[in-house]
Amino acid sequence: MSAPRIVQADNGDAAAIADLVAQAFYSLAPAKWLVPDPAVRQRLLAGQFAILAEHALRHGTVYWAGDREGVAVWFPRVEPIPEPPDYERRLSAACGKATPRFELLDALLEDNHPAEPHHHLAFLAVRPERQGDGLGTALLKRHHEVLDGAGLPAYLEASSTRNRHLYARHGYQEWEALQLPDGASFWQMWRPPRTHAGAAVGAFEVDEAAG
Repeated sequence: MSAPRIVQADNGDAAAIADLVAQAFYSLAPAKWLVPDPAVRQRLLAGQFAILAEHALRHGTVYWAGDREGVAVWFPRVEPIPEPPDYERRLSAACGKATPRFELLDALLEDNHPAEPHHHLAFLAVRPERQGDGLGTALLKRHHEVLDGAGLPAYLEASSTRNRHLYARHGYQEWEALQLPDGASFWQMWRPPRTHAGAAVGAFEVDEAAG
């Protein structure tokens, strides 16, 4: 099987990115806590993800894999990044009664975010029918090459045990588990940069799903 095609997303791709991430995250425990009603979950998730995807297209790096069947959304946390414009109003308009839960999650993740310069993998998502086909791995490898060349670490919050295993295979070390009120967890994971020989420099899907 040939390697998946990886391309950078365009400025007009925010809605498509949000729809894919919402679809991939729909069944994860944190998504169920954020929006308990399955009838509106995907729509409300996509509403918030669209704000963040638009922000990443301006201030970060976003890659598509395959025929827009996988996506990776990265933010360079090497210097301060501004908040999304008018975020509170836009979040409330997109998420309605679920807004306080999204705000709680935002605060939990930001309060525990590492201060050391790094790139943050905000989302890695693959369309459900393509999970396990190597798209997530290809997306990770693409940006890890950039980070390793720059000597920068990567950080993420894994949203399931399945994804923790995927990230561990790509050099991520597990830190703490951040818990939502119902016990659903995000696991902080950190990947030190690697040399070309594969050793760490110096001292955050069965495969490729979401989170």
